[in-house]
Amino acid sequence: MLIRKLFRFENAHIVRNCTSDRCSRSIHGHSYQVELLLEAHRLDHGQMVYDFGLLKGHIRDLIDSFDHSICFWIRDDAEYIEAAKKFSARWISLPVSPSAEQLSRVIFFLADQMLRQTITRNGEGDVQVYSVIVHETVTGYAQCFRADVDNAQMGELTLEDFEFSEQIQQEWADPTLFEALREGKHFQNPEARKQVE
Repeated sequence: MLIRKLFRFENAHIVRNCTSDRCSRSIHGHSYQVELLLEAHRLDHGQMVYDFGLLKGHIRDLIDSFDHSICFWIRDDAEYIEAAKKFSARWISLPVSPSAEQLSRVIFFLADQMLRQTITRNGEGDVQVYSVIVHETVTGYAQCFRADVDNAQMGELTLEDFEFSEQIQQEWADPTLFEALREGKHFQNPEARKQVE
């Protein structure tokens, strides 16, 4: 069974090496819609794949990091990266170019890492990220599946290669969130109150 949670954010980027001159040479932004699809083959004690309320925590914080931020590829021009950091309090350094395709991989990867390191406490089954769809425009989107995240030919994704600005980290409910994720620490979902057996 699948469930879908929709997130929205505004983000700016340059996508180097693409065919469109405007896209590859000018900072521009999009009103993104991100669909996070989770899959499980059994339901929790509340008869859900995963409580939507739980997605309002750390996973939402990670996705919200992209809102009103500028994303850049760590392999971009050093002067451009320095300017982005100097003139924007909210920025994210990515190990891949910030195309819609790569953002779908990045968000899948981050949500998947968070879910894997979360201790569930309400009988959740084999819940995992099934897919991420990133709508860059009303008419275009990119969709990522697990095989795409694991495909090194699309660019390797490791937690060590991401960097979030100080401003973004301070706005998380837990400013040490990404450091804890990198260190492999576990996160705990709250325990559900059972009212019916």
